[in-house]
Amino acid sequence: MPSQDYSQAAKLSERLEQRLVDSLESDFKTTRRAVLGGLGLAGSAALTGIGRADSDEHHGPGEDSHGNFGATGEYSDTDFDPHEFLYQFNTGRGEQKNVPQDVYEENGRTVREFTFQAVDTTVSIAPGIEFPAWAYNGQVPGPTIRAVEGDLIRVKFENLGRHAHTIHPHLRNLNPEMDGIPQNGPGVLNTGESFTYEWIAQPAGVHFYHCHSLPLKEHIHRGLYGAIIIDPDPDRVTQRPEEYCDFHRSQITDELRAELVAEAKTRNHEYAENDPINEMVMVMNGFDTNFDGGNEVYAANTRAFAYSVGETDGRGNWKAGETKRPIQIDGQQRQRVYLANATEFDLINSFHTHSQFFDYYDHGTTLTPTLQTVDTVMQCQAQRGIIELDYSDHDPGLYMFHAHQSEFAELGWMSFFEVV
Repeated sequence: MPSQDYSQAAKLSERLEQRLVDSLESDFKTTRRAVLGGLGLAGSAALTGIGRADSDEHHGPGEDSHGNFGATGEYSDTDFDPHEFLYQFNTGRGEQKNVPQDVYEENGRTVREFTFQAVDTTVSIAPGIEFPAWAYNGQVPGPTIRAVEGDLIRVKFENLGRHAHTIHPHLRNLNPEMDGIPQNGPGVLNTGESFTYEWIAQPAGVHFYHCHSLPLKEHIHRGLYGAIIIDPDPDRVTQRPEEYCDFHRSQITDELRAELVAEAKTRNHEYAENDPINEMVMVMNGFDTNFDGGNEVYAANTRAFAYSVGETDGRGNWKAGETKRPIQIDGQQRQRVYLANATEFDLINSFHTHSQFFDYYDHGTTLTPTLQTVDTVMQCQAQRGIIELDYSDHDPGLYMFHAHQSEFAELGWMSFFEVV
């Protein structure tokens, strides 16, 4: 049976979201622990400070505000939809209009080219709650890049923000000038400066990119991060199968090799075998709204409770235009989640499913699971992995998933799959 019915789930979602928003809207300064205390008092006027992100203590003389911060009504930022972000894979073929991109051949190699711009902006993290972000192409998380093993990823980067930024990729990068750190290559890029990064897409897996300017924790926490997905090349898997599993080359049988190649094709967006898979990207993140070194809001893909339950007719039809709704999935389809942890200040984050277990591929670099039949995984910051789910024997309905740090779930990182 589904873990909860629609009415109960909607009431829970509404109660948690309202308590969070009420707490964040308060004019009183408090700590994160006090916010949690406030959540325990239903209907209470809770406590937190908001609008202090641009106070003088965080900025040098002459620096301007980064924009509005605080309650401004319902979601005013309509440019970012966490439901659309789930399925936005930029392969160079123009999938996302705010990410200029191209794909072409150069010296016998496929080049996937993207233009990134760092900007100062605000992002909506809950209804009426805006956060002053530093963002790649105006969104948090940044655009998801997708390439195939061995491709050249070319990123033309321009810094239009008011602080110095870089792009550091978590890839096997052989050229130190392309590492995106202050000490190598172009170093940090100041306002108006630009640089073209080039990285070979390797190894296969789900990876992370972020700004590496100092103070590092602020540049990440403000929103300068995103995911890179490298699809395995089936031809390479055929030649080097031992690199995609935990078997020695001497143990590779013809049957195992064939299984690995078949699995690689399901992960490669250029093969028909990938078409039946429902693939999603989830970047776990948090927001320190009063800049006290602790997060007040948690989410998968930025907006608190975005994948929880809103208004429905009970037949899988959701109120048009509403952000808050579960992730609707076909129960007969294989589900794959590319999961990355970008949460700052907390040591770990986690992913937990109700009523179902899953296989997990740590970093996604292998084609055999590193954990089988589990319902919870942990990730430290920058850790990532692939989760594969099967709801084919489940009844239609709602199945909760969330961080299994209970405070994270109460502060926004609580979601549902709606199996139809």
